[in-house]
Amino acid sequence: MNRNLFNRPGPRWAAAALTAGLLTALSIGPSAAAPGAGPSGPGEGRPASSTAQDGTWAASADRTNAVLAAQTVRNVVRTNIGGSDLRISLSNVFGSQAVTFGRVMAGLHAGGGAIQPGSNRQVTFGGSPSVTAPPGAQVLSDPLSGTVAAQQDLTVSVYVQGSAGTVTGHNLAEQTSYVSTPGDHAADESASAFPTAVSNWYWLDGIVVAAPKQPATVAALGDSITDGYGSTPNTNSRWPDFLARDLLDGPKSKADGPKSKAMGVINEGISGNKVLSDGAGVSALARFDRDVLAKPGVETVILLEGINDISGGATADQVISGYRQLIARAHAEGTCILGGTLTPFETAGAQREVYRTAVNEFIRTSGEFDGVVEFDAAIRDPANQDGMLPAYDSGDHLHPGDAGYRAMGDAAARAQLGCTR
Repeated sequence: MNRNLFNRPGPRWAAAALTAGLLTALSIGPSAAAPGAGPSGPGEGRPASSTAQDGTWAASADRTNAVLAAQTVRNVVRTNIGGSDLRISLSNVFGSQAVTFGRVMAGLHAGGGAIQPGSNRQVTFGGSPSVTAPPGAQVLSDPLSGTVAAQQDLTVSVYVQGSAGTVTGHNLAEQTSYVSTPGDHAADESASAFPTAVSNWYWLDGIVVAAPKQPATVAALGDSITDGYGSTPNTNSRWPDFLARDLLDGPKSKADGPKSKAMGVINEGISGNKVLSDGAGVSALARFDRDVLAKPGVETVILLEGINDISGGATADQVISGYRQLIARAHAEGTCILGGTLTPFETAGAQREVYRTAVNEFIRTSGEFDGVVEFDAAIRDPANQDGMLPAYDSGDHLHPGDAGYRAMGDAAARAQLGCTR
C-alpha cells in the first residue's frame, strides 16, 4: 500500500505543500529494483509500467572552507518532482579523510532550523543508522518507504562523528541551512540547537525518488548563472527551479507549445565554473561523469557554460572544442545534450563579445548538439544586442535576477527535452 513518506495526505504527485500530519511508523529498508529502471537512449523513453530512480534535487560537490567536528548540519532543500522510496546521496569526494556520518534524518521543513513535528525520519545505509565514506567516495542511503510530494521543502540533518577534515559541499546554495552546537541533534525537531545559519549545503549532493511513468531527469550543467547567483535567497528562483515548475504545470497557452510531462530536474551548476579548466570547482570536462552521467535517470543535459572560460582568456574555438568532448561523451552514454546559448555580458569587451557570438553561432547552427535552448534570446535587450534586458538584470549586467531566471526557465521548458538521433 502506498503511504506518504512523511504522512502527508493528498495526491501523490501534488505540486503544492500539503497539510502537515503526524508520522506513522513506516518500514525502512532496501527495495527490489523495478523493471525497466536502467538507462535508456535518447527518444527511447521508459516502459509505461516502469518505476525508475529519478533526481528530485541535486547540488554539485566542491571543496568548502567549513570547519566541522562532532556537529549536525541541517540542510534545507526543495524537491521538484514527487515520488516514493526517497534516497539520500552524501559526498566525501573532496574530503581529506574518511568521514563517519553517525546519524542522518529527513523531515519536513517548518521554517528556520525547525522541523515539522512528527515528520523526521531515520535514514539508513545497508540497514545501519551510520556509514563511513572514505575520501573521494559517495554513499547512497536505503530507500525510505512511502511517498513525498513535489515542490516539498525538506530538511536533511547529518551528524558527523569527530573531526570532518576538508568538508565537501556546495558553496552557493542561495538557501539558508543550519549548523548545530556540538553533538548529535539530527533528531531534534526544534531549532534551538542550530544557532548558526549558513548559505552552503554540506555533504548532501543528491536526492532521488522512484517516479513511475516519468520520462527521466534533466541535468542542468553550468556555472553561476545555473547556480542562481543574483536570485533571491530562500525562494528557489534559479532557472532550473522555474523549469521544474513549468514542467509540472504544463504550458500556460497554446503558444507555449505542447504540454511537457513532469520530469526530474537537477541543478549541477557551480558558481565560477569553467568548461576547460579548474577554478571554482573542477572543470565541467572533469566533473561531467560524476555530476551528470552517473546521476540516476539522467536522459537529457542542458549545458550552459563557457562565459567564465571566455572571460579568462579562452577563444571561441577552445570553448567549442570542450563542447565537442562533452557532446561525444554524452552520446557515448546514450544521453541527449542540449546547448544553451551564452547570455549577454555587457562589460565583457569587444573581443570577448566576438567569442561569445561565435560560440552561440556554433550552438545554434552546427547541428552537433541535440537541441538548442535560447537563453540568450530570452533575456537579451532588443535595443542592445550585447546587453541584458534591464528588467531581467540583477544589477551586475552578467547575472539575471528572479525575472530573468524565470524567462530562462520558460525558455528551457519550450525546448525539446529529449531527442532522437
